[in-house]
Amino acid sequence: MNIKSDQVTDPLILKVGSIEVRIATSEAELRAAQKLRYKVFYEEMQAQPSPAMAEQSRDFDDFDLICDQLLAFDTTKSGDDAVIATYRLLREEKIDSIHDFYSFQEFDLSNMDNDYFRKLMAGRQLLELGRSCVREEYRSNNIIHLMWRSIVRYIVRHDVGCMFGCASLAGVIQGDLELPLSYLHHKYKTPDAFNIPALPERFQKMDYFKGDALDKIKAKRQLAPLVRGYARLGCYIGDGAVIDEQFNTTDVLILLLTDRLRETTPQLFEGT
Repeated sequence: MNIKSDQVTDPLILKVGSIEVRIATSEAELRAAQKLRYKVFYEEMQAQPSPAMAEQSRDFDDFDLICDQLLAFDTTKSGDDAVIATYRLLREEKIDSIHDFYSFQEFDLSNMDNDYFRKLMAGRQLLELGRSCVREEYRSNNIIHLMWRSIVRYIVRHDVGCMFGCASLAGVIQGDLELPLSYLHHKYKTPDAFNIPALPERFQKMDYFKGDALDKIKAKRQLAPLVRGYARLGCYIGDGAVIDEQFNTTDVLILLLTDRLRETTPQLFEGT
């Protein structure tokens, strides 16, 4: 397997103490990221691997060949154990069509290519985020913050106007998720001008409760930490959810404009 994504001259993005965040530069580093993903998604979260994945204890697909793998390393460790966190990054310039993004398997991204949205982007490109996970013993706000500082440096480096991707709520039993899904729908739904609906054949409703009938405090507590973090950053949420039976999750589409992120969290851009 060869990594076909072109690498920047300097893959190092951020270094704080013993933690280094950079783009993977070798097949061995890509495999280490895939092993970490397998450990988190399939062993911890009980997703269902393909026979090939189970045999190799790696989470992999064809998107890995064109994505940049953003990795956090603990430089006091060696080998696969040194990789402690990962995000998969797919820039629009690496694909032929907006339909080639991973998220198009679940959501209709067409409105991200309309004139209104392209004007919001001001000539900048899209970036899809995915396959995010952190090794269990490193799950802290500090590591997440370092990953996001690194993502911000990456989007500035590559002139990105919008980030998006699928984010998951644990479980596929809709009744358990009616409150948080309703909260996300009423508070964060994408505007009509660039609404991003779930594909018709996969669409699951989100508006189980009226907005004025929501227990917002309870709803926020029921959100997955990653989704809660995106909400704090000022994201929008697509229209409708999708059940992912392989991962035993209910997915929502996250959309985060760079200019909006700069307004909500300007400190992330310091030093860029």
